[in-house]
Amino acid sequence: MTVSTGAIDVLTPLPVLIPLFAAALTLVAGRRPRVQRLITVVALVAVVAVSGALLYLADRDGTSALQVGGWDSPIGISLVVDRLAAMMLVVSSIVLLAVMIYSIGQGIRDGDENQPVSIFLPTYLALTAGICNAFLAGDLFNLYVGFEVLLAASFVLLTLGASADRVRAGVSYVMVSMVSSLIFLVGIALVYGATGTLNLAHIATRLDDIPTGTRTAIFAVLLVAFGIKAAVFPLSTWLPDSYPTAPAPVTAVFAGLLTKVGVYAIIRAHTLLFPDGSLDNVLMVCGLLTMLVGIFGSLAQSDIKRLLSFTLVSHIGYMVFGVALSTQSGLSGAIYYVAHHIIVQTTLFLVVGLIERQAGSSSLRRLGGLAAASPVIAILFLVPALNLGGIPPFSGFIGKVALLQAGSAQGSVLAWILVAGGTVTSLLTLYVVARVWTKAFWRARADAPEGDLADNSPSALIDDSSDIQLADREDVGRIPAFMLIPTAGLVIVGLALTVFAGRIIDISDRAAVDLRDRSVYIDAVRGAEFVGDRLTDRIAGEEAGR
Repeated sequence: MTVSTGAIDVLTPLPVLIPLFAAALTLVAGRRPRVQRLITVVALVAVVAVSGALLYLADRDGTSALQVGGWDSPIGISLVVDRLAAMMLVVSSIVLLAVMIYSIGQGIRDGDENQPVSIFLPTYLALTAGICNAFLAGDLFNLYVGFEVLLAASFVLLTLGASADRVRAGVSYVMVSMVSSLIFLVGIALVYGATGTLNLAHIATRLDDIPTGTRTAIFAVLLVAFGIKAAVFPLSTWLPDSYPTAPAPVTAVFAGLLTKVGVYAIIRAHTLLFPDGSLDNVLMVCGLLTMLVGIFGSLAQSDIKRLLSFTLVSHIGYMVFGVALSTQSGLSGAIYYVAHHIIVQTTLFLVVGLIERQAGSSSLRRLGGLAAASPVIAILFLVPALNLGGIPPFSGFIGKVALLQAGSAQGSVLAWILVAGGTVTSLLTLYVVARVWTKAFWRARADAPEGDLADNSPSALIDDSSDIQLADREDVGRIPAFMLIPTAGLVIVGLALTVFAGRIIDISDRAAVDLRDRSVYIDAVRGAEFVGDRLTDRIAGEEAGR
């Protein structure tokens, strides 16, 4: 345990403050798109650097807490940096930077010239601030604020362009998110009524004196709220209809990050506030059904975006499985798998954007011949696809093996059922991505049932004989470098999770140890209070001496 002092005091609020300040600057520079882009990229690079420094300090020195504005908890706002929060910040900031560069390369829009793209960058920065705030929040209300910032920014990004499909998906998304937020508010009210505080460290100590039934009921309410955001079955039906309609960069960042904020909240609540395991069996059943329903849903899809949306839901089940085991190895595997899935899922959705740009469609009924038409896109898809499918030695295989070993070590009947379910899900995931490969990349486009329709799209495959199509639009079949570079960068990051798996798992092991020992988190917050009290006493003594 450490009390936040010196450099880490300065760094802790920056992942939230930098994007908020940059968002204000980009609004001022709304009529100067180049300045907007420069500000955004510099801000996100700074967030990556700060997050990396926080991870280094948290792993070296342990958990630290900052009391914002000098107000001690539980009255003031606590920002807490432990290994879990720092890891989530690093992975998320890398993804946010990569997707932003991709967006700039794409031209931000993938629709017509009337889209209000000047609002995209400040909204994206607000989304970044909300994500970082959720990871650093040391009290339930601040976590709720982070979720609401996400909701507001997400709605704008999801409906950018105001097409009928996007507005319809945006309304559905907002309605579901509002229900989740209302349930979360009910949970906050119950927690405050039972404990008299919203500070997580104080709640953790006071809940021990609450009757078991009341404690379990409060946990159930919070799990429903977080389960909706994490897309845990049966609260996941909204996701496949909401994400695929958005522009490719928006879909990528939503798929990679937003559900993981919900998973993070589940991990934090389960380990810090409700570690008694009263709902572990429920979580295991939900994890199993999330895996199976998600992957079976993907088998029925002919659109790659919807197919990947169902695999996204499916693999949330692995993370819930690791949390529900309530063991150090299970938590460590879940943390590593969260990091892996954020990178790989985001990469795959970015590749789908490249496919749409190259071939004019993401429908498997219209695609074919992409391996010959664009070998680069084929490689960029194949590597993360194999990673998602769990082919050794990729990080997907490492993460799944860690979770399956943790389940077998736990040894309960439900755990063994989940081990079997996880194995089946992994095999079906491999089948799903292989199906995409054979249909979109390997077969001839003439063999696609609707291949001729895609040829008439404004973004058709390069065809030297099609001078009229190329004359209509300069970017037909051309992939900008700033779309390829960040996608390739994320592929490399995904491979780095494999190459440096030992070191990363060591960090996730230490994070799991801290999560299992609640005193680490609690003492960090209380230690910050203690330092504040000592500083106040010293100032008072000096004034009395005068």
